[in-house]
Amino acid sequence: MTIFRRRNIGIVYQFYNLIPTLNLVDNMILPVLLDGKKVDRNKLEELIKLLKLEDRKTAMPSELSGGEQQRVSIGRALMNKPSILLADEPTGNLDSTASKEIVDIFKYYNKNYKQTILLVTHDERIALQADRIIKLQDGKIVQDERNNNVT
Repeated sequence: MTIFRRRNIGIVYQFYNLIPTLNLVDNMILPVLLDGKKVDRNKLEELIKLLKLEDRKTAMPSELSGGEQQRVSIGRALMNKPSILLADEPTGNLDSTASKEIVDIFKYYNKNYKQTILLVTHDERIALQADRIIKLQDGKIVQDERNNNVT
């Protein structure tokens, strides 16, 4: 199951979970190395550019803003090209500008790479950008609907 998860599911945590002793690039390529695979440098550079982190490649997590740390976390989750991306409150610790950037990245990957994204959020503005909205209350599904207003 561990191998399946590492290869097919990317996880973005609310609190980033970056390795403090690894720089930005090393944090991003860690899942690939743990899988014993060769790093696709083109994919890495594409992600770094998309995440707007070109000038921060050698920065340590402590030298990055919250938004930058979250983008590194997203990059790490996407390095293995997972078919499913799980995102737990990925904008919960970010300002509105950084939050919009994160949601735009998810939309890009959903559209261009056909990735399924399961995003947990308490922010209704973010939820309303999803194709499908499932609301939970006290651990039970209370609403499950398609969102036809997505742009």
